[in-house]
Amino acid sequence: MIDMTPVGTVHNARTDPQNSDHWGGEESTIVVDARFGDAGLTGLADFSHVEVLFFFDRLAEREDYGSPLRPRGRADLPEVGVFADRGPRRPNRIGCTVAEIVAVDGRELRVRGLDAIDGTPVLDLKPVMRQFVPRDVRQPEWVDQLMSEYFA
Repeated sequence: MIDMTPVGTVHNARTDPQNSDHWGGEESTIVVDARFGDAGLTGLADFSHVEVLFFFDRLAEREDYGSPLRPRGRADLPEVGVFADRGPRRPNRIGCTVAEIVAVDGRELRVRGLDAIDGTPVLDLKPVMRQFVPRDVRQPEWVDQLMSEYFA
């Protein structure tokens, strides 16, 4: 059994877990738990981006992971297995997004482009380092169709 305690909470204007496009300009404030003190985010402002791992707490897991589905139910996209899609209804309901750091102030981290709604529990924060980002990413064409409005 794995037991996790969130490290913080997302605060923003988005409240609908079904509203899934146009995250690019969305600003969120992640308030880190008091147990990390005001120094827990020290040094993070020196980075341009942060990887935010969070918990999709308002959507249930899928009932069947054995059958491929079309991303977002779109008929124009191919059926794919759960691990070829980044949708929220997944095993363990863990989300992961790289967001731009806007500001750090005490226990508050302001970011842009985080696709998590207000009140979402944050499981971890990791600075984005070039050495952990692949130089060449390959992906199928259907992903460009799916994501065309996501971060617009």
